[in-house]
Amino acid sequence: MPNMPHNPEEYRMAFGDHLEELRKRIIISLAAPVPLAILFFVAGDWLLLWLMAPLQSVQLDYGFPQQLQVLSPPEFLLLKIKVSIIAALVCSLPWLLWQAWLFIGPGLYPRERRFVHFLVPGSAVLTASGILLMYFVMLPLMLEVLMVIGGSLEARPSLIEVAPDATATEGLGRLPLITEEPVAPTAGDAWVLMPEGTLQIAVPEPERENTVRILQLPLEGTDAIWQAFRLTSYINFVLILLLGIAVAFQMPLVIVLLGWLGIVDTELLKRNRKWALLVCGLVAAITTPADVMSMLMMLIPLYLLYELGVVILQFIPASRLAGDAEPRP
Repeated sequence: MPNMPHNPEEYRMAFGDHLEELRKRIIISLAAPVPLAILFFVAGDWLLLWLMAPLQSVQLDYGFPQQLQVLSPPEFLLLKIKVSIIAALVCSLPWLLWQAWLFIGPGLYPRERRFVHFLVPGSAVLTASGILLMYFVMLPLMLEVLMVIGGSLEARPSLIEVAPDATATEGLGRLPLITEEPVAPTAGDAWVLMPEGTLQIAVPEPERENTVRILQLPLEGTDAIWQAFRLTSYINFVLILLLGIAVAFQMPLVIVLLGWLGIVDTELLKRNRKWALLVCGLVAAITTPADVMSMLMMLIPLYLLYELGVVILQFIPASRLAGDAEPRP
């Protein structure tokens, strides 16, 4: 941590010097996100695959095609640029906050700096916790519920009872059901890969001798609705949910900050728990898809975060955090 003046009154700059310092910090701040955005764009396909992984896992479990669609030539390029920029900004956030601190820190009193030292790391921990909870728990459950609802409308029954001793129907061809792709298929071979449920065919590769290309076709049931998702829509859906959960998980710090400012106290927060539960329910309903399970998955951690804020405010009041720091005149 750089040395900063004990009293900001001793650290005065002309308005022009402030603008020059601001310009300097902005230029230095770009030293991280710009090269990171280029790096993510060039070698960041794994990031898109990481965002797609929860959906593909649910698609595999329910026998849906593990593919997403792009509906225009530049769509994938534009999406990759957007995801690269967002990822670069997220990864550069510590550097950006550090540069912002170097700009505003000298103007703060010691007790004010102590509050910042508590709030910034706390915000980072809560944000990371919310994103991990969203990605590994809430998102897969939301996708599972939504896909089950979307596949509940059948045009005709797709399940047929088969006798244990049933034999092949005469006149119908048969395809082998395998769990691993064949090591050395020949042109014309066809099989159904399980549990993915995809029909795969080996065809000759015109430009390479003694080489076959594997083509595949997803097999759909008799549902009246074909759940084929667009890549851009899905990525936007995930990013909005991640942003919503990251903001919502700042609730304990908001409560603590309001308490330090004297706007609320622990007794007021405890008396109004029912209203807090109502507000948490409204936030959960707005930030999640329209199903009860997803809303509950959001409501429970939100209310627990409210209680966490009350506990933190009770055990770390503003006077304790400020300590013996010199009061502001």
